[in-house]
Amino acid sequence: PFHPRHVMALRQALAQRLFRFGRDERLPVVLTQRRIFILPTGTGLLYGVVLVAMLLGAINYSLSLGHALVFLLAGLGVVGMVHTFRNLVGLHIFPGRADPVFAGEVARFRLRVENPRDYDRIALEFTIAANPAASLDLRRQAADVVEIPCTAHRRGILEPGRITLSTRYPLGLFRAWSYPHPPLSCLVYPKPLDTPLPPHTTQAPSGQRPGEFGQEDFSGLRLHRPSDSPRHIAWKAVARDFDHRPLLVKQFSGGADGQLILDWALTPAESDLETRLSILCGWVLAAEGLSLRYGLRLPGVELEPSQGATHRDACLEALARHGKAS
Repeated sequence: PFHPRHVMALRQALAQRLFRFGRDERLPVVLTQRRIFILPTGTGLLYGVVLVAMLLGAINYSLSLGHALVFLLAGLGVVGMVHTFRNLVGLHIFPGRADPVFAGEVARFRLRVENPRDYDRIALEFTIAANPAASLDLRRQAADVVEIPCTAHRRGILEPGRITLSTRYPLGLFRAWSYPHPPLSCLVYPKPLDTPLPPHTTQAPSGQRPGEFGQEDFSGLRLHRPSDSPRHIAWKAVARDFDHRPLLVKQFSGGADGQLILDWALTPAESDLETRLSILCGWVLAAEGLSLRYGLRLPGVELEPSQGATHRDACLEALARHGKAS
């Protein structure tokens, strides 16, 4: 007797054979005839049932015109099936780049699709798992880029796996589909938690007390951020119109530049790994938003203090890859 384990192995082998779950290493990915599958849709099945009923009626009443109409509609269905299959065959697919996102956001994987044939490709649909589909129309001998959405549930490296490329064009009676699996990946940062920056980690240059750098001259007011210290709030300005005026924070210029070390040890020890990384992610974004020089210290990784988009991205990448296999 077959063990359930044997049945599962047989199903996996059959799926691997029929649907080619493996990654396509050779580029471009070309949709040949063997890679395309086609079946009637619900509308197509109903269409067939109606044709059978019409044929039985024509036979029963010996209606020549009834036979002609049935054969005409059946031929139309066959032509629609051929064109549905033809809408996919021969497409060339190249993987593109996906911009990093934060956990919980929607990543968008780019594919460049080329149509080398001398006819248009209409109503192509690209889907990753249960995510919404992205549609594309391609003109003859043209190329275009499609962005396929995929929700990033966890931090790390998101590999979407196989893509379902399908079409119901032109009549909707048949659905043709294929499973291209180009090498795609996206970096997913931790979901940032909005918590105040740790004030005791600020390191001023020698001979200067913490908290005194960059505050020689008052330069103006700006809107309050959750990471701002309460002692920097312009209480007098807020009190003049408390009900309608948002919280404002004093800005200072001049003085020496301070440095902020965002240390893993400063996060709550009782929190789990993902929460501590999310706190650090929020600190990185807050420090960058305040134009501070900041560094990042993780177990086994230390980034020297700096600032700017490049440094921010390096810190976020270190957080995304922490504890993950390369």
